[in-house]
Amino acid sequence: MRIQDLTGVCICALCMISASAYAVVLGQTDTFEDATVQGWVVAVGGATSPAPPANIATGGPAGANDNFLQLTSLGGGGAGSRLIAFNLTQWSGNFTTAGITGIKMHLNNSGAEELSLRLGVATGVAPSSTNLAISSSAIIVPAGSGWVTAEFLFGGANLTATAGTVAAALAGATEIRLFHSTSANFPGSPIAATLGVDNVTAVPEPTALGVIVGALLVSHRRWRAFPRT
Repeated sequence: MRIQDLTGVCICALCMISASAYAVVLGQTDTFEDATVQGWVVAVGGATSPAPPANIATGGPAGANDNFLQLTSLGGGGAGSRLIAFNLTQWSGNFTTAGITGIKMHLNNSGAEELSLRLGVATGVAPSSTNLAISSSAIIVPAGSGWVTAEFLFGGANLTATAGTVAAALAGATEIRLFHSTSANFPGSPIAATLGVDNVTAVPEPTALGVIVGALLVSHRRWRAFPRT
């Protein structure tokens, strides 16, 4: 069996095991091609927002006819003033046991101000989260960025607990949050912004096979760099 075939078998097996026990699974992706917002909301607990999320039918990373999620915040004060989006459905579960070490996505800041974006993983619904772990460092997306790739990692010091513990948040997540904040706290400051989001994907941890393949590639490169004479 070829290495690439074995890799595909391993990934499929891991996804099947995870799917049987957890809501969140390796490799799951929100593409927004179904013309919905796929469970992403900007207000929870029955509240409404003057700036609800929208599914835009064209202009995603792949260009024409590529749907994406558009998030809008109004700045100032009151409802809709902060850039925050929640998902309480397909992104709940045990991230740790599922082997998920981060979430990758495409982002497009079409607003007039730079965004400092962080991801939060929580148990309990805001504002009454018993555990909340958020990105220790923000991913900076400049104004007028066009589509860029961002990866929010969970391991090591990548997350900071603002309630409870990081471990408990990852093991019993009931929601994730994408939000703008210049410091490692939630909910951050008001800002007028327009953000495109697409291809939100659960990133798997490296497998033993991946480590072996990587080592073989490094060894091959060294051999090519220092051939026998």
